[in-house]
Amino acid sequence: MKITVKFSSILISSVLLISAFSFPASAFAEEITIGTGGRSGVYFHVGRSLCRLLDQQSLDQDISCESLPTAGSISNLNDIREGKIQIGVVQSDWQYHAVNGSSKFADSGKDNDLRALFSVHGEPFTLVVRQDSGISSISDLEGKRVNIGNPGSGQRATMEVVMAALGWTKEIFALANELPSSQQSLSLCHDEVQAMVYTVGHPNESVAQAIDLCQAKIAQVNGGPIDTLVSDNPFYAYTQIPGGIYAGNADSVTTFGVKATVVTSANLSEETVYTVVSTLFDNLDEFKKMHPAFAYLQASEMVKDGLSAPLHAGAERYYKEKGLL
Repeated sequence: MKITVKFSSILISSVLLISAFSFPASAFAEEITIGTGGRSGVYFHVGRSLCRLLDQQSLDQDISCESLPTAGSISNLNDIREGKIQIGVVQSDWQYHAVNGSSKFADSGKDNDLRALFSVHGEPFTLVVRQDSGISSISDLEGKRVNIGNPGSGQRATMEVVMAALGWTKEIFALANELPSSQQSLSLCHDEVQAMVYTVGHPNESVAQAIDLCQAKIAQVNGGPIDTLVSDNPFYAYTQIPGGIYAGNADSVTTFGVKATVVTSANLSEETVYTVVSTLFDNLDEFKKMHPAFAYLQASEMVKDGLSAPLHAGAERYYKEKGLL
């Protein structure tokens, strides 16, 4: 009898000890990686802000979220297709091309599993130039030192589209640098390049750094070839970068732009996507405070603008429940 009692006591103690050191439910949460862009860009803030909202609700939702800096849109779309990441932030034009197997995706073909979640801020194609560069519009870049963006980024891919519209190759420039967004503003200020391009939401810290440190300015991107580019492609539209956002840039500047969009794969479960989408839209007011580029987001626009891929079933279910579709 004593032996039985002692064994029972040991067994109970062992169970209590295991319980005391057992992992919390969140340790077994589903892991989601969101591919964004460079740390200085708004894409990184999109991913980080979405993860922050998901983490705040993690006790109820059992989702662990990581925001990952990446090369940008093209890289994110390829990584989603290959299953390396679950969610990506991408330009609306490159979402279109991935779905249709065109442009950069002509060799890989249509991504039939790509699914849209929602769009976020608008992204003007932004040309930032030194004051002493003699550049006032996109046509003035010929013979100049220009940072055209790193391979794999949306800014580089869009710059190549612009160059093609103008009939240019890299040889048109005195120097075609390939720095990522996090390095280009200092390169501009050190006079290594005279201009940099960035497809990005505003205000943006990389653009602000170039303007604050070396009094750079934003130049126009318009004219005949750009008119044709915009009219021939439904995912482009003319837009204005408002004056007064950056010091010394009082006047609004004409350019064209796209939308930042958030996409995933059909392979991500309906319940997981429903949780991600509901977390964002149920807390949209809080999300809008997380970065100035989010301030004017409207739910009715986010569920349709810039989305070429079919909606994921989990997102569609939530939008219909809320009367957004």
